[in-house]
Amino acid sequence: MSQSRQAIKNRIRSVESTMKITRVMQLMASTELTRQRKTMEENREYAQGMAGLLNFALTHADKNNPFLQENEGKPSFIIVFTSDMGLCGSYNANVFRLFEQIVQPDDHVVMVGSKGCAWARSREIDLEDAAEDLSKDGAYDWFSQVVEKALHLFMNEQISAVRILYTHYKNTLTFEPRLETVLPAAKKETEEKPSRALTIYEPGEEEMLKEVLPLAAKSLVYSRYLESRTSEQASRRMAMEAATDNADELKDELTLAYNQARQSAITNEIIDIVGGANALS
Repeated sequence: MSQSRQAIKNRIRSVESTMKITRVMQLMASTELTRQRKTMEENREYAQGMAGLLNFALTHADKNNPFLQENEGKPSFIIVFTSDMGLCGSYNANVFRLFEQIVQPDDHVVMVGSKGCAWARSREIDLEDAAEDLSKDGAYDWFSQVVEKALHLFMNEQISAVRILYTHYKNTLTFEPRLETVLPAAKKETEEKPSRALTIYEPGEEEMLKEVLPLAAKSLVYSRYLESRTSEQASRRMAMEAATDNADELKDELTLAYNQARQSAITNEIIDIVGGANALS
């Protein structure tokens, strides 16, 4: 019985040690979530401005413009965002699940994140390009190069579309993987309708679209990257909070079991003492 109690006591100590780790990681994830969300929101104004400018240009674009045409029968170019670190709950698993549903064997896949790269290698998935542990300062430049390559393939009719597989951030508790199309470009419906009569294009409408679209595409990809990073931290915070709560619950159960074992041992000792006394009387 003493060995059993000692084993329970050792487990309690182990759980307490785990709780300290998960609680610290929860606090770290909360801090990182706040920082990442601030970065995402600071970028949002620029991203929305670029999207609005592109939408305005698309309003007057020729319907036969190459940027608006899908090259049917060709593979897609898909940029996938995953995490570099683990312990973020089902964040990566949800992305991989959607990936398996929509990506075809001949698609051009750009994988971002160490976890996604490892997952692709384990399944022998050919990657167009990959990035692990992207630095904060170098991320936009790297995505710019990827987008330029995608635009080149699209304009040469080698791919049918350019898409982003990212995790949409709603709030600290809700985030979900989504697939968004960058090309072919499509005008978003808005309440405000810009007046053609008040706009003067120089050198022309088609040239404006040609200049604006690459910038808007780069802005969109980078914006979705920041959104995915924010979702990752939110998922990690939730996972660590759940781990801490589960450890706390397990500790309570083990403490109860330890007290019951201790009480049972004391009761047995009393019974033995009383039994011995009765035998002597």
